[in-house]
Amino acid sequence: MKYALLLLLLPFLMYVGLQQRPPASQHASAAVPNIILFLADDWSYPHAGAYGDPVVQTPNFDRLAAGGMLFTNAYTASPSCSPSRASILTGRYPHQNGEAGNLWSEFPADAVTYTTQLEQAGYLVGHDQKGWGPGDWQRTGWPHNPAGKRYTDFTELLAERTDGQPFCYWFGSQDPHREYLTNLGAWSGMEADSVRVPAFFPDLPCVRNDLLDYYAEVERFDRHVGEIVDLLRARGELDNTLIIVTSDNGMPFPRAKANLYDAGTRMPFVTHWPARIPAGTVRDSYVNLAALAATFLQAAGTQVPGEMELPGLLDQLTDPAAVGSERVFLERERHAQVRADSGSYAMRAVRTDSFLYIRNYFPERWPAGDPEAVRSVGAYGDVDNSITKMLMLAGDRPAGDTTDYYRLAFGKRPGEELYDLRRDPEQVTNVVQSATYASARRQLAASVDRWMERTGDPRAAEPRTLFWDRVRYTPDYGRRTFDRDAYIAAYRYAASTDHTHFTLRACRE
Repeated sequence: MKYALLLLLLPFLMYVGLQQRPPASQHASAAVPNIILFLADDWSYPHAGAYGDPVVQTPNFDRLAAGGMLFTNAYTASPSCSPSRASILTGRYPHQNGEAGNLWSEFPADAVTYTTQLEQAGYLVGHDQKGWGPGDWQRTGWPHNPAGKRYTDFTELLAERTDGQPFCYWFGSQDPHREYLTNLGAWSGMEADSVRVPAFFPDLPCVRNDLLDYYAEVERFDRHVGEIVDLLRARGELDNTLIIVTSDNGMPFPRAKANLYDAGTRMPFVTHWPARIPAGTVRDSYVNLAALAATFLQAAGTQVPGEMELPGLLDQLTDPAAVGSERVFLERERHAQVRADSGSYAMRAVRTDSFLYIRNYFPERWPAGDPEAVRSVGAYGDVDNSITKMLMLAGDRPAGDTTDYYRLAFGKRPGEELYDLRRDPEQVTNVVQSATYASARRQLAASVDRWMERTGDPRAAEPRTLFWDRVRYTPDYGRRTFDRDAYIAAYRYAASTDHTHFTLRACRE
């Protein structure tokens, strides 16, 4: 009788169950998370509210940090767009990615990427805006950008998704990359007097205003993050979505982007996955963004290919007690083609709590490009054009300030640099020649040597190899003339325009 009654009730129970089941988009298996990488373009640590910046407002980043894990020592593999993004995709150091270790390069045909691995595992994979690049992926035979199929926006990817299919999405913002709308930050209500001007910039009104415009674009990126997070929450998918918010390299200012100092390599970084990551945790151990490839595969329960050099972070994300790294290795090859010999400004470095050690392989070369090129190639130089750059080129600084800002940003550098981060957190004073630091220099240099040898860095065997000098640089444009004084005059005019919050009537006075 009981079995007969159950058979009679079964259709009714199935009907009720179907009515109460969440929509198809809300019931992906908890064991297989969705994955979203929010990747800003040229955003530096510590410019977020969660890190205590007094000006920039990043409520969505901060909210994800409160509900997830905030990292204080996350670093890009290289402070340049193409090599940084290639390392995120492949899980390899830039020197292991061949020609993709340069900006404006080609993406290797045989590269193993986490996006391809997840696609083969059944994920719907896509990106919008800026994926891997700038560079050429078509010539090497990729069917689409290595970051995934291009979508107009996130909702277009969701519309293509099949029932219960997990997705992996790369949101490649172009903020806060230059160029900026002058006074955007001031118009939005930010106060120039509250800006913390880095020690390697002259504290001038125009520099403060330039930083406000950068902050305004950081805030716009944060708003876009919030829009997608709110959509996930509304669909009931936020709990089982692994979210990473970070940047490809540092802010587009002198001695920042394209440099191995913290302003070029240290990234904002937050992870959020309520199903697995304890809320409100902070991690101070060191992370290289190239570890994201293996991390995403670990989270998806997919085998990590042997080609991926950097181990994943899943244990650190899900267990606050898990031990992380105490150092990170950094590097840079050719950024833009701004030297007479097309040469790379090759660097290798190690960063710990106490020290930043940098090795410059071509100290005879200009780190930001030949002086004439710095002034002539517009925004495609190793230092993007800005009023901050132009004032530093002109030698402008506040009255009584004796700092040589031109030398810090554009002058030639010695073969080795060493910075005592306890005394000099902004890395302005090179102490490599001091006998006090001789032992630390030897130990750090040896650790760089061991890392290079272990990872097959060509510069371990041939320190001054010209491999990255000679590989293809994909743009076809040549150098352009650039009038620094005209740039300053134009900025002064724009900045002196009357508006509600801030009136700047002079830049060089």
